[in-house]
Order: sequence, then structure tokens, then C-alpha cells
Amino acid sequence: MTTVAVAGAAGRMGRLVAASVAADPELTLGACYDPGVPGETVAGVPVTADQVAVGEADVVVEFTRPDVVMGNLTFWRELGVHAVVGTSGFDAARITEVRNRWGSGPPHCLIVPNFSIGAVVMMRLAEIAAPHFRAAEIIELHHDRKADAPSGTAVATAGRVAAAAPQQRHVESTELVAGSRGGDVDGVPIHAVRLAGLVAHQEVIFGSEGETLTIRHDTTDRTAFMPGVLLAVRGVAGLSEPVTIGLEPLLGV
Repeated sequence: MTTVAVAGAAGRMGRLVAASVAADPELTLGACYDPGVPGETVAGVPVTADQVAVGEADVVVEFTRPDVVMGNLTFWRELGVHAVVGTSGFDAARITEVRNRWGSGPPHCLIVPNFSIGAVVMMRLAEIAAPHFRAAEIIELHHDRKADAPSGTAVATAGRVAAAAPQQRHVESTELVAGSRGGDVDGVPIHAVRLAGLVAHQEVIFGSEGETLTIRHDTTDRTAFMPGVLLAVRGVAGLSEPVTIGLEPLLGV
């Protein structure tokens, strides 16, 4: 039986993860860590502000904030706990920093830009399409309470598209309003939409002379992330690298 702690347990995703772990007959819900609301109960477990309590688990699922996640990961590494990370904000520089801090394993750290199985497939399809088009742009759409922009999924997608094929972009438009053309990640523009009513959505638009291709994925409910979270919890200990990015090795895509 694998014991799973949840960091950021009182947040929207943290509560859902805790409930999903508690409902799984092969998993045991351990510490629910959230320094903001100690004493509250999540999935029948009292929330604690004591990081050391996480050390009693085999795996910790990290759904906190970009400004605290690095310190948390350093502490989980010291406790010897496998970490599954859903917190946003992991660009190439931060991933390099995690690899340097984490060192060799075990324990292992799995950083997941998106736990949706459909989103992982979407990114893989974008990677396959990239060499066949001149350039791509990404539009990502999320709820207006998301902590950062662009999303980790969009950043990861842009990196994979750029690595698959160089962008052949010849844009003559002048920005009349700064930022109109989006943010640049590895030469791929990303446009971040934040509106109430959205959950998590992304489309990758490819263009060449005379044609375009759009690959879109929509998450309409956060429960879509839970199969990926549980897959990551079960698989993180068996990964071959100390730090792994994405669910792809566990899905075989």
C-alpha cells in the first residue's frame, strides 16, 4: 500500500487529489500539508502546517504555488519522499534548477505540466505535426484565478514544437499595443486568455502556404486530471531518471 501526502491540500486541486487518493483502494492518504489552514479537514484528514509530517509518506503530490514550490521540493528531497509536481511555472531554467537541487535518485521527482491524458496526447500530436508546417502559435485559455501565465502546458508544448522543427516565421505586423503578438517561448508565440467560466483549454495552430492545422484540447472539469495524478503516484518510484518531465514515459507516448 502506497501512502500519499498532499502539499497544498486546501486548494482546489489539492482537495480533489486528496479525495481521489482516499477513494483509491490501493492508496492511503497520509499528511495533508497546507500552512494556510492548519486544523481544517480535507478528505477526512486534518490539515497540518508541519512539513516534517510529509516524510511519513512514500509520495507527495505537490499542488502549491510557483513562489513556494522550489523550497518545498528541496525539503521533500531531504525527507527522501518521491515527489509528483503539478504546480505551474516550470520553464527550462527552473527545471534545470530542480535537476541541480535534486541530484541523483531515488527518491524521484516527476514534474507534470498537465495531468490530463488528453492534453498529453495533444502535445504529442503537436510535436508530430511541427516538422510539416512553417510555424505555429499557441492559444491557452484558463480560469481567471490561475496563478500564472502562460500555463506550464503551453510552455512545454512550445518547447517541444520548437525542438521538432525550426520556426520559419515571417511576420510583418507591427504591434500597435504591446503584447498583442503574445509572449515568446523558443520562438513560438503564446497567447494566454484568463476568464471566469474557463477551466483549462489549449489550441496549437500550425500554418503553411495555403493551409492551417489546429489541434485543440478542452478540459471541462478538474476531475479529468485525476487519472493522470493517480498514474503518476503509482509510477514515480519506477522512473529511470531522478527528475522526469511529463507523463509520457508512464503512458508510452
